[in-house]
Amino acid sequence: MNTIQIIGLGAGGEEDLTIRAHKALLEKIPTFVRTDRHPLVKELRKSINIVSFDDYFEKYETFDQVYENILHTLLEEARQHGKINYCTAGSPYFGDVVTKKLVNEYKGQINTIIIDGMSFLDKCIKLSGYADYKNIKILDCLEADEFSFDLNSLNIITQVYDRDLASNLKLSLMETYPEDTYALIIDVLEKNVKKIPVFLLDQEKNYGFSTYFCILPIEISNNRVYNVSNLLRLTKKLRGPDGCPWDKKQTHDSIRQHLIEEAYEVVDAIDNNDVDNLLEELGDLLFQVVFHAQLAAEEGYFNFTDVVTKVCKKMYFRHPHVFGDVKADNIEEALITWENSKLKEKKLTTYTDNLKNVPKALSPLSRSYKVQKRAAEVGFDWSNAQGALLKVKEELLEFIEAYEDHNIENMEEEFGDLLFALVNFARFEKINPDIALNRTINKFIDRFEYIEKNSGKDLKEMTLKEMDELWEKSKFQ
Repeated sequence: MNTIQIIGLGAGGEEDLTIRAHKALLEKIPTFVRTDRHPLVKELRKSINIVSFDDYFEKYETFDQVYENILHTLLEEARQHGKINYCTAGSPYFGDVVTKKLVNEYKGQINTIIIDGMSFLDKCIKLSGYADYKNIKILDCLEADEFSFDLNSLNIITQVYDRDLASNLKLSLMETYPEDTYALIIDVLEKNVKKIPVFLLDQEKNYGFSTYFCILPIEISNNRVYNVSNLLRLTKKLRGPDGCPWDKKQTHDSIRQHLIEEAYEVVDAIDNNDVDNLLEELGDLLFQVVFHAQLAAEEGYFNFTDVVTKVCKKMYFRHPHVFGDVKADNIEEALITWENSKLKEKKLTTYTDNLKNVPKALSPLSRSYKVQKRAAEVGFDWSNAQGALLKVKEELLEFIEAYEDHNIENMEEEFGDLLFALVNFARFEKINPDIALNRTINKFIDRFEYIEKNSGKDLKEMTLKEMDELWEKSKFQ
């Protein structure tokens, strides 16, 4: 099997090169280096013929193309010569994409021998002066986004090659950190450390493969920005021995209503177009999810990570048109794909099972809407809204007949049929019955308030006619 010997050149001069690396470089086999910019390369060239891949970084448009072509060249050279050297800065284990691909994707096809060297990461930590922190998170500049950072850890972002990468990274950092956050720009080879505000990260000019960013951890007691980990710790504390007496007594059942109320408050904020309130209410709803997960974790059933894992797996499975090979060119096709995936996931063997699977905890209006929608998906539906409207009229007449017969039992049944028919008509017209009824409730409250504010006396002292006159006026306010 052909062999690629991967040599870490270390993070400095010849004194950082290991004895094993020295021996490997003297084997008189073809030797390639990722970049000439490592200070050791110039010295090695005095006795070794070395081919650099620097021109690949100019020749190809993206880093993915650069690394794929370096990899292709190395594999071809190994095929021709049997054994070659590939030299990379620092340690091959940290930050070298080509090494990662050779080890993970070509295992069994090529023999790889890794000769380690001092990593840029080791040197970066030492230069940062913050090596005493227990929590250190290493991030690849090419992959880091606003979800990658841990505010309570020392975040080290490797190999900031150029200003474009620095600019994109700055935007991600500013989505996560407070505006006055500082970062250390560290050039590992030059041993240069500079502290600047995060919002100025893309103003520096000298970036390269040896440029690292360090974002210092924020002590949790000083946080103005928090993440999910902070919320999980906070919730665990509330439930702990020294936590809140009320929180410690709660169960899934006792706070069930809170979950429903918080969900409706989110909807209210959306309906009111109140962005500030939406921000707050989404937080309250998230806390309910975290609290239930903490309860389950204490009972040994599942934890918050399990919740996140479950929903991510579900989203991957239900979006084969995004993450798989299923095609969906419009919303209708995407929804069909979603529903088909859901049926497979839940192992619903009959269409009736699909109707029964609609949660009973939904409001009756929402539950009837969903049941009718699922029945319609298999063709059990009116051909148009007119048919649904005629059914409303039919059910209204049957209800009136039951009322006139003073048959309470029939009245209840016919009233349910009437509501069900109204929901069905609403579905045709894409009216959400819960939202429609809530708006009417809010409208009623507003008009009632108008009566009270403009009556000039206690409502109990007013006649129905007086109140009705004010009610009519309220419609024009």
